[in-house]
Amino acid sequence: MDGVSGIGTHPRTSSDDIFQSSSHAWREAEARTAVRMLSNGRGQCVLSIPDLRCGGCVATIERALNARPDVASARVNLTLKQTVVTFADADTDPTSLISALTLLGYPAIPADQDQSHEDDTDTVGRGLLRAIAVAGFGAMNIMILSVAVWSGAAGETRDTFHLISALIAIPVVVYAGQPFFRSAFQALRVRRLNMDVPIAVAVVLALALSLVETMRGGEQAFFDAAVTLLFFLLSGRYLDHLMRERARSAVSGLARLSPRGAMLRQSDGTLIYVPLSAIAPGAIIAIGRDERVPVDVRIISGSTDLDRSLVTGEAMPVPAGFGDTLEAGTLNLTGPVEAEVLRSADESFLAQMMHMQSEAETGRGTYVRIADRAARLYAPVVHLLALATFIGWVLATGDWHTSAFVAISVLIITCPCALGLAVPVAHVVASGRLMRMGILMKDGSALERLADIDRVVFDKTGTLTMGTLAVGFGLDDPALRTAAKALALKSVHPAARAIALSIAELPCQLDDAIEVPGFGVAGCIGGRAVRLGRADWVADISVHAKGRASPVFAFADGPAMSFDLTEALRPGAVDAIKSFAAAGIPVAMLSGDIAARANSIANQLDIADVKSRKTPADKIAALNAMRNDGFRALMVGDGLNDAAALAAAHVSMAPSSASDAGRTAADFIFLRDGLDAVPAAWRMARDTARIVRQNFALAIAYNCIAIPLAMAGLVTPLIAAIAMSASSLLVIGNALRLNRAAKPGQTPVSRVGGSEVPA
Repeated sequence: MDGVSGIGTHPRTSSDDIFQSSSHAWREAEARTAVRMLSNGRGQCVLSIPDLRCGGCVATIERALNARPDVASARVNLTLKQTVVTFADADTDPTSLISALTLLGYPAIPADQDQSHEDDTDTVGRGLLRAIAVAGFGAMNIMILSVAVWSGAAGETRDTFHLISALIAIPVVVYAGQPFFRSAFQALRVRRLNMDVPIAVAVVLALALSLVETMRGGEQAFFDAAVTLLFFLLSGRYLDHLMRERARSAVSGLARLSPRGAMLRQSDGTLIYVPLSAIAPGAIIAIGRDERVPVDVRIISGSTDLDRSLVTGEAMPVPAGFGDTLEAGTLNLTGPVEAEVLRSADESFLAQMMHMQSEAETGRGTYVRIADRAARLYAPVVHLLALATFIGWVLATGDWHTSAFVAISVLIITCPCALGLAVPVAHVVASGRLMRMGILMKDGSALERLADIDRVVFDKTGTLTMGTLAVGFGLDDPALRTAAKALALKSVHPAARAIALSIAELPCQLDDAIEVPGFGVAGCIGGRAVRLGRADWVADISVHAKGRASPVFAFADGPAMSFDLTEALRPGAVDAIKSFAAAGIPVAMLSGDIAARANSIANQLDIADVKSRKTPADKIAALNAMRNDGFRALMVGDGLNDAAALAAAHVSMAPSSASDAGRTAADFIFLRDGLDAVPAAWRMARDTARIVRQNFALAIAYNCIAIPLAMAGLVTPLIAAIAMSASSLLVIGNALRLNRAAKPGQTPVSRVGGSEVPA
């Protein structure tokens, strides 16, 4: 009995409470796994926020999160409905932040636990379609009854029709209005306003006024207006949802390219299927034909052909075999291979692409800040305008019924959506278009800065050139080529490697090979001494090597063959320089190489402004001098020594072959070898800036025309609903024009292996 009594006096030890406590602890532990450590020791977490609606929501969340001491920065992506939070400490528990967002009216969960886009079922879209169907059905039936009233029905007949209309309208509004009522209630519950509050107020007021008129036997009731208004508002929201999904497809399309798991080889040699989260670096996986590579790997067995269009933008198959590295997302075309895992799934090439793509909207450029500020002021300004309109009409006419409907029109027609969508939708569409061209963008503000450049600065080695040597032969003799290749294969010198790669023939038998540092490689072929290296050293065994440019190959007392070594230009370099020159944008070269080699490349590309032997500090100083002179420079570089200059420039780009530091510092990364990606990105940035300006003009013109008309009583609530939806769709449709057919130098799209990829 004492034991029972003891249990009864400690209710916290009940099984339900124990379960709830353990469940809470489990959720906390799960949330902590969503925080990943950054290289600077900070932590980062991506949260999914389904209830994001407009720019005002973005501003509210960012203001609240950035005010927290444990948050270093927070950026919200409206299109993806996510926020990227950087914590001051990698060990920060995100559960308190999630709780704070919930109290603010925005329930959030870690993005990797959000299953809303895991399949092809669009639950939000289907819910809106059901609401539209109910509203449309109700509107048609009420309209039939309204026609009878308009045709002259009076007295009890009119009152009966009004009562039937009310019985139809009330459940229709309650069900179909849920998307607006739910959002408005969540906002009001935490004492804030959003764009759905005026809409919900307008619909409820229209229904309430009609009910009052019906109960008092009035001649006019506007149930048809209330329900039809809801029908058009829902139609606009559904079309807006469809266009946002289309804009979001760039990121979701990348996610669909990633397999859910892979065949992992066990210690006993058997293969088992495991999820991506269970694949660690060093593991061995099997990749079959027509399968996408799940993580970054290195082939250890087998050979195949690859579709690397996702990585390089080139659709031609590429052969691959032992030792070759494959990026996640690459499509294996012809043969099964086994490969060693190099990086985990969340650090793979495809994961980096998705992360950069999702960040494309988080930049805060000038236009974005203007739109956010306008959206933040929207709700209070609209309510004040509606109240002023109501009071003014009551004072002028004394008819509170008409005054209320004019105020409802003002509530509905004043739309911040067009202004709030002007920038983010254009940036998301542009980033998706750039990705299909093989160019990754880190944030929208970089796109805005790229459109403003008036100078372009290139590094030389690895940027204007491929960082490899091109080889020309001084004598076309197959016997000499095979002998030279045999010697070149024995050296690790870059020149020797370039010579070996440039000779297609198989090497001949070589004996007693030895590399002499600073001079070259020597050996014996068929009993005769041979050398490859510096001309004066080779001349010791062959007079034919005297006076030649290095490197030279020669047999003892025999013929010699010289090699002309030049740096290979990056494909598209000539056309890229010409594109900027034709646009009147000066091009300069900042190189750490000696003057002779820098000038040689500059002459080939017709670059007049060349600065050689520049250290990283010199490059930063040159870019700062340009900024001080009022110029906005685009820096294109690839090396570790370019990282600081890339960060210092007004905007920057780097090839995917750049160093880790260079890729981190750059605002854009182009995945294909061709340098034509640089002017292509610049053209896209200019087109996007033009679209953004057009969107702002459309949004401002709409509000400047619509609000005075509504306040003057010239717009009914129904027309206001149509106009509000049309303004948002017009802005989104204008942004989608960025997806037009490829321009010269851009990349068309094809379908490979069932997926849309760059061609």
